[in-house]
Amino acid sequence: MNADPRVAASHAAISAPSFIHRYVPASAPGRPPILLLHGTGGSEDDLLGLGERVAPGSALISPRGKVREGGANRFFRRFAEGLFDEEDLVARTHELADFVSAIRAQEGLPAPVAVGFSNGANIAASMLLLRPEALAGAVLLRAMSPFRNPPAATIPGTPVLLLSGDADPIVPAENAARLAATLKQAGAEVAHQVLPTGHGLSSPDLSLTHRFLVGLSAPAA
Repeated sequence: MNADPRVAASHAAISAPSFIHRYVPASAPGRPPILLLHGTGGSEDDLLGLGERVAPGSALISPRGKVREGGANRFFRRFAEGLFDEEDLVARTHELADFVSAIRAQEGLPAPVAVGFSNGANIAASMLLLRPEALAGAVLLRAMSPFRNPPAATIPGTPVLLLSGDADPIVPAENAARLAATLKQAGAEVAHQVLPTGHGLSSPDLSLTHRFLVGLSAPAA
């Protein structure tokens, strides 16, 4: 049993608090549902177009982050750029994972694949480490390591695509590489690519994400 209190602090899905969100039912069988997690300043509408483009036919679950920072939506608090409030991150990770469990039960869905950008990618990485049962995989766009000292986790065979930018002013290259190493050590099948771009998304991000997602099949609900 994992003694890390960050991992043990799970909550029952039946009492999961709700998120403002968008849900788009699947239009094609056999495709895994997609959990869309926006970046700072985004909303539940922000990544729907991206989701339809990279995962056509998949069910889309797109929640709005509950934290407000200077009027911008986020999924967890931070003290400064790159310095996260890890206590809040842990609580928000379990809250989001419980929401995923609740909507899966409501809609009869298998575990989704997260597609997160920036802040959304960071909480997706946290979910992989703290609540691995909540996700069937993840695409982490411009993610950084969410924890200074990552919790022990076991996610054998979980597919993860990590896409970084070589000119990203927010995510240091070493930090992204450390996240990839943490996930690999936990057993995930990680593909980490560094693209010639900054923090914003580029055309290669979309094509690589699409290729990754079409290679996955939906697990059993």
